[in-house]
Amino acid sequence: MSEVFQISLSDWHFFLEKLAVEWDVFVPVKINQFIDYKLYNSNYPIQYNQPLPVTPLKTFFLPFQENVVFSRSFHNKKLIVGVPSCDLQALNLLDEIYLEETSPDPIYRKNRENTVLIGTDCHTIRTSCHCMSYGIEPFPTANADLNLVSLNDSILLTVYTSKGEALIKQYPEYFKNVLPDKEKLELAENRRSATLRMLEEQNPDLPDYSTTGDLVLHAGEEIWQKYARTCVSCGACATICPTCTCFLLIDRPDFEKVRQVDACQYPGFEKIAAGEDPLHRKSVRFKNRYLCKYVWKPERFKSIACTGCGRCIDGCIGKINKNEIFLELSQQA
Repeated sequence: MSEVFQISLSDWHFFLEKLAVEWDVFVPVKINQFIDYKLYNSNYPIQYNQPLPVTPLKTFFLPFQENVVFSRSFHNKKLIVGVPSCDLQALNLLDEIYLEETSPDPIYRKNRENTVLIGTDCHTIRTSCHCMSYGIEPFPTANADLNLVSLNDSILLTVYTSKGEALIKQYPEYFKNVLPDKEKLELAENRRSATLRMLEEQNPDLPDYSTTGDLVLHAGEEIWQKYARTCVSCGACATICPTCTCFLLIDRPDFEKVRQVDACQYPGFEKIAAGEDPLHRKSVRFKNRYLCKYVWKPERFKSIACTGCGRCIDGCIGKINKNEIFLELSQQA
């Protein structure tokens, strides 16, 4: 499809304001030193083409806590603006898990159906970004309905799916089929090239996804004990990860069932009858997370379980940088 529209920044904001009357429109805004999604408000300065919202995209489809019997949250139509490529790629794995043909998750499916995703090119990077190490480019190539690039006073909006096209056609007063300026297209392409160069220079020695799996599988216990020393078992790395989806199903009176996010780094995560717990030791839990993401998930699914967003690095209270683990393992190999 890939039709490109160019509109003024002011018209774009008028469009968001009009859409927000009937839709839940989420936009990335700066809160203190972080960027996160907020319901659209004309007073918020939207952060375009900046990585990375604190909240992973999965939260819009799999809330941290939800009553799966009586929940009606999927009735709301959502537009999510400014989704980075790493989060969009994470949907590949989530869709494999929750839209599996024999037993699809009805709430996840409805949330996906009722949401329009507007991806965004990343024009800057953070020190923890490493999407390219795992074969993901810092601009959307999959799972976005539309893609947005902000260039000074203009917005370039590229149509990727029929869902994105349908939304555009509902508001012809804002989106006229006018070819974008050649200079704008060239500028957008130059910005992409610059981001690619920055990522290549930042992570020249980081092993790729498949190699990392081999390194993790054959690593000795010493390295897990070394890096687990500062782990406080808070579970932030898993709960903030765009592909981790472990959950508890809690029974409540009157047939209520609450699905709540769980994390493999929590003590007692694998505790079973008679008090047995295969992951009792912290270093074993720590190793288990990387085995899951780089070894076991690839054995079960086609999609990768780490997209290089770096949230687990940024959110770690113990200041554990998983890339340092993998670099050390690659040097030992």
